[in-house]
Amino acid sequence: MSFVFDSSKPIAIGCDHAGFEYKSALIPWLQGKGFEVKDLGTHSPDSVDYPDFAHPVASGVENGEFAFGILMCGTANGVAMTANKHPKIRAALCWQNDVAAVTRQHNNANIICIPARFVSLVLAQQMIEIFMNTDFEGGRHATRIGKIDC
Repeated sequence: MSFVFDSSKPIAIGCDHAGFEYKSALIPWLQGKGFEVKDLGTHSPDSVDYPDFAHPVASGVENGEFAFGILMCGTANGVAMTANKHPKIRAALCWQNDVAAVTRQHNNANIICIPARFVSLVLAQQMIEIFMNTDFEGGRHATRIGKIDC
């Protein structure tokens, strides 16, 4: 597999307090693979509001500053709902490897949302690897994606 996103751009990562531990482990893991990572917070395990971190990740992906985004909160629902308010964002809540693959193949997702309270760190790493190395299939899926925005 090969990296399907623009490798000249950094990867954006953000989370609330529930995702802080995973974010702290994922950043050096991604850097060890040679990726530049932009940490958009939170920067401690203290309770915070997930939109404060989901919006900057989504904005940066939307405007092309970042190759793609990684968001985490307890269930990943909050960060996914927040990110998907941005017109050019297709944030996908992923909880298993097959879901991470299909969100890229069929939905051309550009942000992976991970439920930190419900998946292991190893599974999170596997899903990120799959997400960033899976091509969009296009075709009938492109037609469907074209119908998402209001």
